[in-house]
Amino acid sequence: MTSTADGPTTDPTTTDSRTVAHAIGDRTAERHWTCARRLRERRRQLGLTQAEVVTRMGGRGAPLTNRTLSAMENGRGLDLGRLPDLAAALDCTITYLVGLTGDPARWEPDVPLGPGLTAPGNGPAGHPNWILGPDLPTLR
Repeated sequence: MTSTADGPTTDPTTTDSRTVAHAIGDRTAERHWTCARRLRERRRQLGLTQAEVVTRMGGRGAPLTNRTLSAMENGRGLDLGRLPDLAAALDCTITYLVGLTGDPARWEPDVPLGPGLTAPGNGPAGHPNWILGPDLPTLR
């Protein structure tokens, strides 16, 4: 902040940085809530109780409690490390859970992510499951 005869002024570069940080924070928060909402919606679409999802997770070697799942569905304690197992237990993709596609079976985002990011099918070795990485088998 600088001062002039008319009073304090804001440094435009500082304002831009804050605006960008705020926008990024908003986008992160939005994705967080989208994922929490999608967890609950997908479970309900499949007609599953939280206990049934917990059982599915346990069968995958990824133990989870009803309390933890409930917290995640309500936007608390969302653990990104659990997303692959949650997606498998809910018969959907991670891309769907994080809100990048509206189709539970689709891996590629509905809208391109932007310049500099790997496009579907153009990832390492042209792997179609680009969001997961090149070391996973093709699921198509």
